[in-house]
Amino acid sequence: MSFEIRYHPDVKEIDIPALNAKLKRRIRHAIETRLITAPHQYGDPLRKTLKGYWKLRVGDYRVVFKIIRSGE
Repeated sequence: MSFEIRYHPDVKEIDIPALNAKLKRRIRHAIETRLITAPHQYGDPLRKTLKGYWKLRVGDYRVVFKIIRSGE
């Protein structure tokens, strides 16, 4: 099963442009190889106020994401 990735506007406009090219490639590779194919397998669920969101660790950075079923 393949998943679709949608970025929050702030991530596209602020967060990603602030990273250096090597780090951008590393994070994009992690997203494309792990989250698109098996987000439950590679991500860890967050708790408390972030319940419903997941995280993927990429070096010193965390990619926070939400898994939404089709039709939601």
